[in-house]
Amino acid sequence: MKILVTGAAGFIGSTLSHKLLDRGDTVSGIDNLNDYYDVTLKNDRLVRLSSREGFEFRTADVSESGAMKMAFERFQPDRVVHLAAQAGVRYSLENPQAYVDANITGFLNILENVRHHGTEHLVFASTSSVYGANTNMPFSVHDGVDHPVSLYAVTKKSNELMAHTYAHLFGIPCTGLRFFTVYGPWGRPDMALFLFTKKILAGEPIDVFNNGHHTRDFTYVDDIVEGIIRTLDKPATPNEDWDSDNPDPATATAPFALYNIGSNNPVQLHRYIEVLEETLGIEAKKNLLPLQPGDVPDTFANVEDLIRDHDYQPSTPIETGISEFVKWYKSYYQVDDVAHNLR
Repeated sequence: MKILVTGAAGFIGSTLSHKLLDRGDTVSGIDNLNDYYDVTLKNDRLVRLSSREGFEFRTADVSESGAMKMAFERFQPDRVVHLAAQAGVRYSLENPQAYVDANITGFLNILENVRHHGTEHLVFASTSSVYGANTNMPFSVHDGVDHPVSLYAVTKKSNELMAHTYAHLFGIPCTGLRFFTVYGPWGRPDMALFLFTKKILAGEPIDVFNNGHHTRDFTYVDDIVEGIIRTLDKPATPNEDWDSDNPDPATATAPFALYNIGSNNPVQLHRYIEVLEETLGIEAKKNLLPLQPGDVPDTFANVEDLIRDHDYQPSTPIETGISEFVKWYKSYYQVDDVAHNLR
């Protein structure tokens, strides 16, 4: 198929693009290459992709309607995976406008172009952050998510509502995936595993929020990508049993579906750090801090629907996933195991 991947220079987007190319799809990547984190890392991901047959790339911002119209007209994608977004919970407290521009205006531009170009299926990234103040574990897509605790979560919840509306009005199959704490090789420098690894190797203390007591449904990137591809290959369909007197948030009379995509195996942050220490062979110096504004204490994904509908089976334990990340990190940054010096 011809698949458009937005955010193709990103962590998940680049990994997904490789997997799609592996199976013979043609991939058109879009990314604005902003400086939210190290642009060199984004460019290096693109260098690997650009050497592959069947991949094309254009620098463009999803919030620019003209650029998106040109991209769709040129590529005429069969299906779209929309991963481009302004990410990060804490940054949304500092720069809220960036989230409105990228995550709401940008998503509207994607929906409009999907509508006008006859795209067969739109798969888009949502987040576990939409569960906000919910504490009933594991988090279920069939529960309401009306109490977000960050603007980032608000924008992603808005995406889900917008997608449902377009599915209802125009019959566009739309599938939203709520990602749970993705990690792995080529990951984002602003996320915990990357930050911890960098500081531990440099002999610096790591900031451990909530005193390390919160849990996260850490999910290895390959498991995430497998779930994306499985949903991409099976467009959302209407739920014929949907009851307007007892509405299910995860399905609709329109071709719309929401899924959690996680490991279904939450791990306490203390344990996550222990595994990293064991992998590096270095004990971390810890700076214990309270829970940060916008963060939630725990996440735990109920993935029963994704297993039932798409045979999704996350299979990577944190011991394996962290080991693979550390191997990549040391290779990419040319870390000397003796001196622990970065280039």
